[in-house]
Amino acid sequence: MNMGNMMANEDEWALDPSVLVMRRVFERIEEAQEKLLQHLGISPFDTRLRLWRETALKFFEKSWVQAKKFGIDLEEKQAAAVYVHCLIRALNMYGIEVAREAFPNDEKITRLLKETLS
Repeated sequence: MNMGNMMANEDEWALDPSVLVMRRVFERIEEAQEKLLQHLGISPFDTRLRLWRETALKFFEKSWVQAKKFGIDLEEKQAAAVYVHCLIRALNMYGIEVAREAFPNDEKITRLLKETLS
């Protein structure tokens, strides 16, 4: 395959609306995670992050499925809030306490997560 074809394929992905949405979701998640870690004073190079993120991702995937079952369409901001809740849950599991003020405040998300993370 020549480079011209490879570049064209990459451009096709960049124009796909569902890909654009997911990229924005992941950007929001990364921003929210960075903000939480700064709030907690945790270095982005902390070796424990991998385990915490893997655990949070499992919770997030479960929450995403539950949201779809309940007819909740998670937009970028809501998806990031769900992920932060999931990451906080993972941090708590591994002994890192997080104050309530760090939790995103969204009643619909809170109800969803009570079902999912209980």
